[in-house]
Amino acid sequence: MTSNTVQLLGYYGSDTIIACSAWTSTSRELSEEKKQRIPKLIKDLWSNGHETPFEKGIVHFLVNCDIASHIHLLKHRISSLNAESARYRELKEDKFYIPEDFYNCKISDVMSLQNYTNWGDLLEDHTNTSNFLYHECLKDMEKQYGRKRAKESARYFKLYNSQIQSDVSFNMRSFANFLKLRYSDHAQNEIEDIARQMLVLVKQTLKFEHTLKAWGY
Repeated sequence: MTSNTVQLLGYYGSDTIIACSAWTSTSRELSEEKKQRIPKLIKDLWSNGHETPFEKGIVHFLVNCDIASHIHLLKHRISSLNAESARYRELKEDKFYIPEDFYNCKISDVMSLQNYTNWGDLLEDHTNTSNFLYHECLKDMEKQYGRKRAKESARYFKLYNSQIQSDVSFNMRSFANFLKLRYSDHAQNEIEDIARQMLVLVKQTLKFEHTLKAWGY
């Protein structure tokens, strides 16, 4: 069992690039006086709904997360996403994620008769069984139907808590939308944590300091 993790692969642009994009309609020439105006300009752009210049900044992540959270990432169609696929390769590592609060949730007396006291232990054993069946099914189906069909079919034994790796990028306009919806108390805990990790990493670059402040971060 491993935690969901986010790595910043790279970024393009900065507050200055965003400001220069906005200034294209007048003059892109950067004087010291104009550099001092960048924080206010960016705040005014965002506050007044002039969001196109923010598309000139890009952030790029490598995300390891459960399939349930991956689906939340997929719903942001204004992002760019590519992920490892159980259809094209065997998932040999059996990575999976179990929320910590599962281990604190007691289960019913009926289930306790099976020597389980919390949902975390039960889900962990269920996941290990599912992963075992995935590999066994793949071996047998490969003999009968070939490797391609075997991978396509055996993946149905994989659970929503199986972890896969995704390559995700956002322009800063779409990243703002992602944070608004997912870095929220209303979001699923796991995707909220992924959004938090992304935000922390982008903050550490110091390249989008005024942009993040304009968004309230």
